[in-house]
Amino acid sequence: MSTTVRDEVTAKGRRGQAAAARLSVLGREQKDRILLTMAEAMEASGERILEANARDVATAEERGTTATPIDRLLLDEARIADMAEGLRTVAHLPDPVGEIIGGWRLPNGLEISQVRVPLGVVGIIYESRPNVTVDAAGLCLKAGNATLLRGGSDAIHSNVALVGILNEAGSAEGLPAGAIEIIETTDRAAAAELMRCTEYVDVLIPRGGGGLIKRVKEESRVPVIETGEGNCHVYVDATADLDQAEAIVVNAKCQRPSVCNAAETLLVHREVAASFLPRAGARLREMGVELRGCEETLRYVPEAKPASEDDWLTEFLSLILAVKVVADVGEAIAHVNRYGTKHSEAILTEDLASARRFTREVDAAAVYVNASTRFTDGGQFGMGAEIGISTQKLHARGPMGLRELTSYKYVIAGQGQTRA
Repeated sequence: MSTTVRDEVTAKGRRGQAAAARLSVLGREQKDRILLTMAEAMEASGERILEANARDVATAEERGTTATPIDRLLLDEARIADMAEGLRTVAHLPDPVGEIIGGWRLPNGLEISQVRVPLGVVGIIYESRPNVTVDAAGLCLKAGNATLLRGGSDAIHSNVALVGILNEAGSAEGLPAGAIEIIETTDRAAAAELMRCTEYVDVLIPRGGGGLIKRVKEESRVPVIETGEGNCHVYVDATADLDQAEAIVVNAKCQRPSVCNAAETLLVHREVAASFLPRAGARLREMGVELRGCEETLRYVPEAKPASEDDWLTEFLSLILAVKVVADVGEAIAHVNRYGTKHSEAILTEDLASARRFTREVDAAAVYVNASTRFTDGGQFGMGAEIGISTQKLHARGPMGLRELTSYKYVIAGQGQTRA
């Protein structure tokens, strides 16, 4: 690893650590003022952002990048407005820092309080989505954390421009220097160095595809909060309202197929397969979806391609959907728990017992009854912007908002007690 790369990561980690100490004691009023000023600056700097983003998109197209990654990379006026609105939403959320989670009094008179505190320096390793830059910076700031960002090389111009705008706006309102840092080198060694930066980085959050997440989990010496892949399923039970089910399946697959909460596999109870699959298959094909089905599915949707074992395991992130006919809710649960990634799973049913069994036995961060998996999102959950969707059980699970970006400490008040 080059000295230059190591020096950049170390210097920015050190600056972040110094900033985190100052951020941890900023009051809500000042943090909210900074966030609102940042939002205004985002909207006022649209031309600057779009020019930087156009450079990244042009480079991606020259490299032959496919449509799905380019969609994740692309910014337009609407997406810039969404990022600005996300900052405003976070500004209006309650400040978690200093919240008393619980407390009790011991027989010896000691008063114990459990109080929320920032994590410190939060490192983010992510791929081609520039919106992550703004979401992460805003959420970390509100939760009192410094942010050290390492985005993908394909979005470098966009990310540098965004961080520059955020820092310029924030500094005018008292944002500490080093509160939002971006590693500007595109050398892949920078990610490895960040994973070893235990002296200055308190936690690392990877956001991206399975390869990135696997690498960070295996190589990082910094504690990791895993934001996993989304191999999400929708199961249509025997008692499902088939009109409603068709609408949900189409939404879960087609509304934005390139994101982690889009459905990748459709499971259908055998009792309704003959009536549901032809109509749903026709609608999905109209939307441009390629279907890959089990042998029984092919009887009802002959246009589908035969599914392979890999199809049940794949997060397609595109207009491809694997389809399987199952005998009952038990087989659906077994399939989900074998092939799913513990992200978002849905059952469509009018049977309360089936719904309860599915929600109880499916191991996932979000389990839906009669709703699309596309709602697994911090904004949709009323949490403001999110820093990612955690598929692990420690330290957070599901959409990670402000509270998930804090830890806690115990504050103990006494009147001279000593231990015998």
